[in-house]
Amino acid sequence: MDPSPRPALQGPTFVRLLARLTDAEAARAALVPADRLSEWIDWTRAVALSKVLDAPPAAPDAPCAPSAHDSAAACARVRATLAQAIASAPELATPQAGVASTDADPTHTASDTAPDFAPLRQRCLTLQRAMQAAAGRLRGELREALAQRSAQAARLAEVDAVMEGALAPRESALLGAVPTLLEAHFERLRAAAAEAQVTAPSAWLDHFRRDMQGVLSAELDVRFQPVDALLAALRTP
Repeated sequence: MDPSPRPALQGPTFVRLLARLTDAEAARAALVPADRLSEWIDWTRAVALSKVLDAPPAAPDAPCAPSAHDSAAACARVRATLAQAIASAPELATPQAGVASTDADPTHTASDTAPDFAPLRQRCLTLQRAMQAAAGRLRGELREALAQRSAQAARLAEVDAVMEGALAPRESALLGAVPTLLEAHFERLRAAAAEAQVTAPSAWLDHFRRDMQGVLSAELDVRFQPVDALLAALRTP
């Protein structure tokens, strides 16, 4: 009797992609955020968050705020630039349909022509740093805009600032593992192609490039979730 198929992994695209690439058994039970919050926020930061929540709302810094439309347009431009950087990274370029890949060489096996992962790792790190810097800058700008809207909006901006600082170490550790996970996937694909004596080594490499682009695009979505939330708050009357 065939074993029962594993239930589909639920969760953000980023998590599902990494679980698929690593063939990892990720937890599928629904978790209440509060159940994990203590693992992400240490007590000193929890105290800082509590003080912000307990403090009376402060008066807005200015009588009016920047246009929510202008802020949304600026965020969209930054996001599009980052998405284009991922799509056009030279290390991740794949041949167009009907165009032979320069990686292909029928006289060599996959392992003979496989490039080193180092350039791919460097590109991954470069793109991650760009995403982190852009998302952080936009969050700061949106918090400033919220602080000029109302007392409640200003409190939300304060809470976001504290949460960003509290979650940053954990986020950095988790997202910092992405290059290592991608390298393991790279090596598995290369080993499988070599074992199968593939005569078109570019096939597995193009497969990896598409996977890496997918992971980085999904990471971009994750990093911009706080930005999207602040934009939504800025649009709220």
